[in-house]
Amino acid sequence: MARLFGTDGVRGLANDAITAELALNLAVAAAHVLGDSARAQGKRPRAVVGRDPRASGEFLSAAVCAGLASAGVDVHNVGVLPTPAVAFLTADMGATFGVMLSASHNAMPDNGIKFFAEGGHKLPDAVEDEIEAQLGQDWERPLGAEVGRIHENRAGQARYVAHLLRALPHRLDGLTVVIDSAHGAASDVSPEVFRLAGAEVIEIGSDPDGLNINDGYGSTHLDRLKGAVVQRDADLGIAHDGDADRCLAVDGNGDEVGGDQIMAILALSLKERGELREDTLVATVMSNLGLHQAMNKAGITVRQTGVGDRYVLEDLRAGNYSLGGEQSGHVILLDHATTGDGVLTGLLLAARVAETGTALNRLAAVMTQMPQVLINVRGVDRDRLETDDIVQAAVETESRALGDGGRILLRKSGTEPLVRVMVEAGSEAEATAVAHRLVTVVKDRLSL
Repeated sequence: MARLFGTDGVRGLANDAITAELALNLAVAAAHVLGDSARAQGKRPRAVVGRDPRASGEFLSAAVCAGLASAGVDVHNVGVLPTPAVAFLTADMGATFGVMLSASHNAMPDNGIKFFAEGGHKLPDAVEDEIEAQLGQDWERPLGAEVGRIHENRAGQARYVAHLLRALPHRLDGLTVVIDSAHGAASDVSPEVFRLAGAEVIEIGSDPDGLNINDGYGSTHLDRLKGAVVQRDADLGIAHDGDADRCLAVDGNGDEVGGDQIMAILALSLKERGELREDTLVATVMSNLGLHQAMNKAGITVRQTGVGDRYVLEDLRAGNYSLGGEQSGHVILLDHATTGDGVLTGLLLAARVAETGTALNRLAAVMTQMPQVLINVRGVDRDRLETDDIVQAAVETESRALGDGGRILLRKSGTEPLVRVMVEAGSEAEATAVAHRLVTVVKDRLSL
């Protein structure tokens, strides 16, 4: 039986794979597994629950709150807020754990459930497995005053905004910034905090109606942001995804500044201020070779992890490093956040532009990206990827041909039913040719 939890919680089609019943039962299971620490100290467990603005989040969050309260957990329902805000509030309010309802960058029909441990940290795989094992188990229901209470708490946004402003190293006065919130969870928060930081803000993608999240806006759809930045003569643009745990950027020329470039800029900024601990950046295996080359030139070590910001976070915490992230724009600044925070990342990127007086495209030029091609292959059995000898032999053959001038990575997605084929090479044409040859093998061998 496949594992219920993926790389970022439980995710799927809302009211199909992700039902109210599953949400309630997962909440009950989490209440037992994650509430034990509070109960052992004679305390009532408390949980922070937030969501993005998807329509399905309304009934799913109601189910989660009901499940938690029925299992004796007091709930602070903070409403629509970014995922990193829920993580922050879990720590800031001293809650036992947190729950976020979101499918991040996925289309509106999907939704997901992710949990944060005490302190706002993502759960280790072993704890998620414990929660999954608790599903359907008999349990003793609390009665009377022992049932949990549900509090509608709308003070969370102000607390989160104040936290972000405290982390800002330099004000943004004089900058014009276009914010694309993907009609998502940061539609109120991100424009507000950028304005409070001194920037002139132009908003797009900031009118969520429950149905339009990620629909043509946000970090997976940058064309509107590029156009707005050029049309309004802005200094830069910031794009979030639906739950605002990631950030991509657009420079004043309308060109994309990706996650690797953002990490390079922030790494150099932190090193200059003496805040890049061990002069180390943590990145995943998906990060471009150009990032490694630029960091090596700057005397910064790059550590690699598996794909998923949870694995970046684990390495950051294990080594007490301060900066890590993913090519997709998940950036973790461990001194200020326990998870990827797209609003914080955008603020610090804009602060670097303001502090140095240097245009974003010039800051991004610190690294030269090697041509990289990524193809998502659907309709295949992703679970057979690592065991199919023919696929693995094809990868080995192509890798030998590329030598030190390129790189190949095939992996199954942890959030979607597909296989990702990534190739880096000396030219885009070469990378494309290799990628398409491998896609053909994957389809031939793994088609459903």
